[in-house]
Order: sequence, then C-alpha cells, then structure tokens
Amino acid sequence: MRSRGAARSAFRRFVGWWRLALSVLFGATTAFAATSNESVGSYELPADQPRSSARALELPAAPPTFNVADRGWVHFAYPPSMRAKVQPLLRSSDEIRAELGRRLGQSVLGNVHVRVARTPFEMTTLAPEGAPYPKYASGVAYSELGLVLLTLDTGQANSLYDVGEVFRHELAHLALADAIGDAERVPHWFNEGLAVHLSGESTLVRLRTLTTSTLAGRLIPLSKLDRGFPADALQADIAYAEAADVVRFLLRQEDRERFPALIARLRDGEPFASALRDAYGVDLWTLEHEWREDVAKRYSFLPVFFSGSLVWIGVLVLFALAWRKRRRQSRETLERWAREEAFVEIGRARAATARVTPVPRVHIVLPGSEPLVAPQEVPMLPPSAVEVDVPKIEHDGHWHTLH
Repeated sequence: MRSRGAARSAFRRFVGWWRLALSVLFGATTAFAATSNESVGSYELPADQPRSSARALELPAAPPTFNVADRGWVHFAYPPSMRAKVQPLLRSSDEIRAELGRRLGQSVLGNVHVRVARTPFEMTTLAPEGAPYPKYASGVAYSELGLVLLTLDTGQANSLYDVGEVFRHELAHLALADAIGDAERVPHWFNEGLAVHLSGESTLVRLRTLTTSTLAGRLIPLSKLDRGFPADALQADIAYAEAADVVRFLLRQEDRERFPALIARLRDGEPFASALRDAYGVDLWTLEHEWREDVAKRYSFLPVFFSGSLVWIGVLVLFALAWRKRRRQSRETLERWAREEAFVEIGRARAATARVTPVPRVHIVLPGSEPLVAPQEVPMLPPSAVEVDVPKIEHDGHWHTLH
C-alpha cells in the first residue's frame, strides 16, 4: 500500500512539474511575441481600413448629382433615389457616436464624411485615389480622412446584409483611430474585434462558431491574430468571432471602467501590451487564459443542448406541455360554463319564488245603488283596507245592521 501511495505521489509531482514547465514555456513564447510586437510598434490595419503608404490621401468630392445631408459632425452624400434607405442611417448616427464615445471614454468623430453608393462598382468610383480596397468589401473606413464608403447592394444574394451594421462597424474603426491617434498601434484582433462587437453584426453566427470551435479545440492563439486573420474562410470566421468575444470580455460589466483607461494609455503612446497590464493588471497570456476559461463556461454546453437527439426530446416535451396546457384550459372552460349555468338556475328559482300569486277578485253591489267600482274585477283586500257602506236601520231608538 505504501509503495502504491508513494508511486501515485511521485506521478502527481511529475505531472505538476510538467504542467508548470509547459505554462512557463507558453508564457515565455507569448511574452517573446508580445515583446517583438512592441519593438516594432505597429500592426497591420484590417482590410476595410485601406491606407496609402506612397502619399497622403485627399478627400474626393461627392458627385454633383448626389443629395447632401449635414448633421454638423457627419456629412452624407447619396443618390437621390436612395433617400428612403439612407434616412435610417442619418437618424441613428448621433446615437452611434454617443455610444462609441462612452465606450472609449472620450469624445470622438468630430468630422466624418459618408458616401453611400448603390452598387459595389459605384462605391469604387467614390474611393480616394491611391488607396484601393478589397472588392468584396461592402463598407470601407479611411481613418486619416474620416471617410466612410458604403454600398446599399452587395451584388450577392445575401439576405443577411444589413447596411446599418456595416455603418456602425466602419464608424467604430474611425472612432478607435480618433481615440488613440493611430489605429496601427493596436493588434489586428483588437481593432477588428472592437468594430465587430460594437456593431452587433452576425451575433448568432459568431455564437455558433465559438461554440463549435470551443468544443473542437480549434480556437486560435491571439498571438497569431496580431497582424492579420487567416485567408481560409473557416479559420477567418473563427478569428472574427474570437476577436469580437475577447473585446466583449474586456468590456464586461465588472471591468467596464478599465477599458477607457486602456484607450487613454494607448493615446499617451504606451505599447498595447504594457497599456493592457497597467489598465487591467494582466498580461496578454493571462488575458487569453482567463478568456478561454470564460468561453468554456459560456459556450461549451450549447452544442450538447442543441444536439439532434435532445432537440427531438425537447420537441416532445414542448408538445406534452402544450397538450397539458390545452387540456387544463378545456377543463377550466367546462367548469366556468357549469358555474354560469348554475347561476342562471339560481336566478330562475329566485324569480319564481318572488312572483306574486294573483289575488281573487269579487263584485260588491249594494242593494238599490250603483256598484262601488266599475264592473270589473278588483282585488280582494282585507276588511280593514276596504270601506263599504253597510245598510243600517233604526228601531225603537236603536240602530241595527242588516246582515
């Protein structure tokens, strides 16, 4: 027994030391990557934030045939035929700006130009010269110009396209660049994750992606997302969902006040890793570790719950509950009808009891006189209630009533 206990203790110590060694190795690797990133001091911008390295960009003039709407800080230009579709963007712009300023902890978006196109091809004609963007983009943000390009039609059969979400996404890019001075000073996953999270786009799709990726162990280390997202479509979906959820984790209620502190330190020129340590008290490796623990709690049970067998069980349970509810409602309806019929019968019985039986009627005719009343039936009343003159005679000084 002692030999077995000693062997188990030795094995546990070995496993513990091995885990510690792996943690130290992983932490050192992450720290080295973070140090390398800090030494470079810049990251790649998302694809929908084009920038020209050759020369300074110039804001192109809006086409003369476009309508113009000015709300002080934001200036819209759009085709006249698209006015009904642009109006919701105009109405929501002030609210979006206020929300972005609240999340970032400072006033942002002082001067923004929005050009709205009918088609992706028309959007290319509105772009600044020398700063092309991906052909698949339905929205583009030029941070140095404060310019947002949007298209109302992606040219694809995509019923999920929401120009309002794209508008919020691009404004989030501009707001971050405005808040910290240069969007290239934050990791790619942070920049893109902030825009995706604050725009609220594809929430259910991201939830499904995170759920399946968590269970399958396919989450991507943040260090691999510092400078860009994978080209593979499946990996890119995971990267977008993961980046947005890490930002969600940073903005959770208990740490919400720390996020503006992070932005302020970035604006002061601190590298991202050190700004994160100062604002949140954790390094990048610890942040990722805590986030993965949170993801495991939030999303790992969902596929089990929504698996095929349990879905059918859930359908049967819902059917049984609906049938039981319907049966209870039918029983309650029958009982209500019975009570109503009982009340009707009681009412009828009371009415019958209260009905007055007809009083017999008689004729009273006095000898040698007209009838006291018209020749019709009169109710028989008590003697005290009817006064009738009864004939009387006098005899020997006494009055006698005739009978």
